[in-house]
Formats: sequence, structure tokens, C-alpha cells
Amino acid sequence: MPMTATVSVEDCRSLLRNLMLDHERQNERSALVLLSLLGLRPDDAWSDATAVPLRTVEIMAWIREYYGVDYRPNTRETIRRQTLHQFIQAHLVIENPDDPTRPVNSPNWCYQVTDEALAVIQSRGTAAFVENLDQYLDAKPGLATTYRQERQLAEIPVTLPSGTNISLSAGGQNPLLKSMIEEFCPRFTPGGSVLYVGDAGAKWLIHEDKKLSALGVSVNAHGKMPDLVVHMEDRNWIVLLEAASTHGPVDHTRHLELKELFLDCTAGLVFVSCFPDQETIKKYLTSISWETEVWTADHPTHLVHFNGDRFLGPR
Repeated sequence: MPMTATVSVEDCRSLLRNLMLDHERQNERSALVLLSLLGLRPDDAWSDATAVPLRTVEIMAWIREYYGVDYRPNTRETIRRQTLHQFIQAHLVIENPDDPTRPVNSPNWCYQVTDEALAVIQSRGTAAFVENLDQYLDAKPGLATTYRQERQLAEIPVTLPSGTNISLSAGGQNPLLKSMIEEFCPRFTPGGSVLYVGDAGAKWLIHEDKKLSALGVSVNAHGKMPDLVVHMEDRNWIVLLEAASTHGPVDHTRHLELKELFLDCTAGLVFVSCFPDQETIKKYLTSISWETEVWTADHPTHLVHFNGDRFLGPR
């Protein structure tokens, strides 16, 4: 197909084929998403392409303004799952270049075309494009390794009480979750087994399904599990810990939700709200439920007791 020096949706679809994207990622939606990430309007030159980080809502706004396609708000998930996700897998796009530790649920989560891909795209329509494209495609396996190593460097290493090493995705509440596992557990659940760890980037990072089932706990993928579940076999307690840095503590509503979720559990239930520091507690002090415990990472040897007749134990 002959190439032109100016931008069009059809030529962008051809570009996606050149970049070896699969058939579904050669459709109009994917072409429009790429054009928005390149900052290219109709009839701009490919050499004008830039790589500015954009959030999904900004991508949709760009497409609406310059290409007249008005995707409905509920299309955001389709764009993320059916276009951006595959762009990332193809190493055409990276996530959060400005802050790799950004939590998954952040409204500032953004996407940017890689420098290597941008250089190729800017040469589209010139005599150098084919050679640049060939070099880029030859280098992609190496780029994949580089990006994977960068992601791994940003991960948070954690050692479970058993001595097993795991990695949490960077950012969000996971630094607090690391403290909960490495600081709270040895002090307050000695000998306990970690049955569940929820990571914002991998919700079911650890899920000891058989052990939970043996205790009468059966949770499907839609169940809102606490962030950390520890079983103290010697006392037959299940300790349910919530990381309350962003989503709040075990308040009255969450207390009832967890009781319902673990209704058939044969072990006694202990509820703990975990905060990064005492300052954060102040925001939630009046909403913390009775019959629960509170722990802060900045004073890891102490608990705050919200339970009138019993200390750190099920009712």
C-alpha cells in the first residue's frame, strides 16, 4: 500500500499492520486510540507525532474533538481491555511513565507511546521508514526484556511469615500491606499461616483455596475479600486485616460485610484495621467499628482496642 506523509485513520490502520499488531488491533478504534496518543489530528504530518501521557478519558476526548467519534463513557473499559492492554503487550505503549508506582485504581493512570515506537512512526512516509521499522521489529524482544526488568525493579519484595518471598505491585496501599505482613504478623499472629493476600495489581496474589474451604470459607472472584487473611491454627482464629490507607477502615458496614462473607467459617473472626500512621487514623476515628482492632505501621508494637470486653480475639 502506498504511504502518504499525512495522517488518516486508514493509514494508521495500515501502520498497525506494519507494527505487527493482531487483526483486532487493526480496527478503527485502535487506530483512533494510537492517533490520540501521538497527538495527531487529521492531515497532520506523521513527523509531527509526539508522545504525551494521556488518561483514558483524555484519549476519548481527543478522539471526540478531532475525529468526531463520541465513545460512550462505558466504552472506557473496552478501550483499556481491547486496545491499550494489547498495545502494552506489544511494547508499543507503556503505562505511567511519570510514576511507575501509581496505584491501579488511580484516576491519573496514563499511557504513552514508547520512544522507540515514536521514532519509527515519525519516519512514516519517508524513505527511512522501512529500514527503521525492520530495526524496531528486530529489537522488540530485547525491548520486552528491558520493560519487564523495569517493572520488576518497581515491585515491592515481601517475605511471608513462612519465609516464602513474593512481590507486590508498586504503589498504592502495597507498602502498607508489606508492613502488615512483615511487621504485624510476627508480633500478633505468631505461627499464623497467610491464606490470602490481595494486591491491587493482582487481586488474588495468594489464595489458599483448599485451606479456606476446609475452614468453611468459599469466596468467588466477586467477593470483596479483606487485604490480608491469616489463620492462627493454635487458637483457631481467622484474622482479617484491611489496609486502611486509601479505602478506610473496618467501619460498621464493612464489619457486617466481612461477617457475611465469612458466615460459615468454623474459626473465630478477628477484625483489624491497619493504617500507615497515627495521623491517618484521625480521618477515620469516628467510623471505626466496635469489636475491632486498630494497628499503625509507625508504631508496630502496639494495638488500639475497640472492643469492650476482649482483647484481640473473636467474640
